[in-house]
Amino acid sequence: MTQGPNYRIKFRRRREGKTDYYTRYTYVINNAIRFVPRLTNKYVIVSVSKFDQKGDIMIAYAHSIELVKKYGWKGDTNNTPAAYLTGYLAGLRAVKSGVKAAVSDIGLFVPVKGGRIFAVIKGAIDAGLKVPVGDLGKLKDRVNGSHISAYAQKLKNENQELYNKLFSSYIQRGLDPVLLPQHFEEVLNKIKENGGK
Repeated sequence: MTQGPNYRIKFRRRREGKTDYYTRYTYVINNAIRFVPRLTNKYVIVSVSKFDQKGDIMIAYAHSIELVKKYGWKGDTNNTPAAYLTGYLAGLRAVKSGVKAAVSDIGLFVPVKGGRIFAVIKGAIDAGLKVPVGDLGKLKDRVNGSHISAYAQKLKNENQELYNKLFSSYIQRGLDPVLLPQHFEEVLNKIKENGGK
């Protein structure tokens, strides 16, 4: 362990890789409403919150498991289409709660062009929430799952065994992965009809 009179132990949540205190401090000083997407190995979790001294106040919230339970989503709950739909759902709920704009708080996540974190943000923007972010043009072809569909079609034609192995969860749920873009549109329309409830 580092020693010396100038060594300072970082806060626990920083050591655990959970909180960037400098960025959080800037959000608190500016009294900004934050759009907070988080990715896990299984799910996408999105919240819209604002700072309060007693603890952050949650304005809107969405979890990708809601896509399965409420809207009949049969795809994975952590891929790019699920990220977009979860962001769209959270964006709708935030707009209904009276939030017009928010600042994206991606935490300690390393931003990658075309990544799932930006699919979440694009979903919120398409729902009507103003979130300042750079160019999201690279995501146009990916948010509906057409890249997954193309890969599934390629595997289906070339290697049926690998196709069955990689897409077994889709097949078990009753979804042909080649038809993922159509299924995406169906679920998106259900969310729009339901109004994000």
